[in-house]
Amino acid sequence: MSWLAVAVIVGTILVFLSLVSRILQLFKNGTPRSTVRGMEPSDDQQGNLNDIEKAGSVHQFLMGLHKEFGPIASFWWGKQQAVSIASPELFKQHHHVFDRAVEVYRVFEPVFTRHSIVYTNGAEGKLRRQAYDSVFKYDILGIYYDKLQKVADEVISTWEKAEADDHIPLGEHMFLYTVKAAVSGLLGDTFKDDKEALAFAHSYDVLWNVVYKSSRVHLNLTTDGSPMAQDFQKAMTTMKDTVARAVKERDRHGTESRDFLLIDAIIARHPDAERRFGDAITYLIGGFHTSSNLLTWCIYYLCLHEECQERLYQEIVDVLGTTEPLTHQSFGNFKYLRQVLDETLRCSVVAPWAARYSDEDMQLGGHNIFAGTPVIHALGVALMDEHIWPNPTAFDPDRFSEERSKGRPTLAFPPFGFGGGRQCPGYRWAYVMASIMMVSALQKFRFMLVPGQDVKPVYGLVTRPEEEIWIKVAKRA
Repeated sequence: MSWLAVAVIVGTILVFLSLVSRILQLFKNGTPRSTVRGMEPSDDQQGNLNDIEKAGSVHQFLMGLHKEFGPIASFWWGKQQAVSIASPELFKQHHHVFDRAVEVYRVFEPVFTRHSIVYTNGAEGKLRRQAYDSVFKYDILGIYYDKLQKVADEVISTWEKAEADDHIPLGEHMFLYTVKAAVSGLLGDTFKDDKEALAFAHSYDVLWNVVYKSSRVHLNLTTDGSPMAQDFQKAMTTMKDTVARAVKERDRHGTESRDFLLIDAIIARHPDAERRFGDAITYLIGGFHTSSNLLTWCIYYLCLHEECQERLYQEIVDVLGTTEPLTHQSFGNFKYLRQVLDETLRCSVVAPWAARYSDEDMQLGGHNIFAGTPVIHALGVALMDEHIWPNPTAFDPDRFSEERSKGRPTLAFPPFGFGGGRQCPGYRWAYVMASIMMVSALQKFRFMLVPGQDVKPVYGLVTRPEEEIWIKVAKRA
């Protein structure tokens, strides 16, 4: 055999081995692997989950990931490769996808329960969304104003009793407001007094603290007999009792001559208590978890930027005066208030990320994304993109003025997620709830930070301050 023939054979073998190697690289653990550049798994079982923990949060991990690899990047969620996207163009390409990547949210299942809409995809998930979305339509929201105003007035009355130097726990008060507002608005008038509302709020805190701690030690909260699991079960009982009481109350009064609230849509959709609770607790948490932090961050930023606070106060006076409450009719007249809320959502990254998946292969950014691949929507990364938002960490509500918004990509601002029918269903509710509190409070008070605080964010499913933010209020003349 000639040397030329040998060289041809050897060359063919090398090409074949190279091809086999490339094919093997496209598969890991028996599943197809995308060609999207990104991180290799640092652990065979955990993938890059340990790297996420080292970064401090999913959001902080994604910030580093996209800084290194660009607007589309891959990493490993356990044994499953995931793809993260962080640009308006890529969001648009994934806009139609409905199904949620449930494994990414599995850590929250002990709270939401497996019956929650969070873990329900396909036709059933779409039917539930259609049923529940009906109670959050813009023309329906008018029924909530009186309920929300009543709760806001309770907070205001507490502040009116405060002395000039009293230190007010901002996060605690905003949390109690949004809990009471969400429960009364979505479930009906369920709390008899503040004591019940505080017990509910405390149970919620226990649930989340236990869930985050147990996820690190792989504790089964439903079967384990540890003190941590017992605390979890006790808190869950309080939450379930609240929902059960609301269901019983709504059933007792029938459907005639009453507002059709979320709980009514849930009752109509589900005959059994477990599914009712799963969807009710999911929407309740969505109703106050994000909104309480939105309000906390908003007032914090207004304390730091007195000129913005006074400009917003002047808009309130121009539209309503100093005593008239916000109404469904006057809501649309508040342009600067909406800019302040939007900039708060962006600057604080209240909702850092979401996740979807498709059961069919699809293209994203020119890459083939295989069916079943979790696609992370790195919302917080997009909201901090300096090419879209110059000086992104600065609080500047005028970013959202009509003039400066011209030409900005539609999905450059996705604080409540987007697309596929999975955008946060209560985003209109959140704006109304936050607006009523801001208008009511600023009509009567100026906000000031207690000096000496070092406010740092903690990026979880929702971004919150690491420690309580303390404020003082001064009554307006």
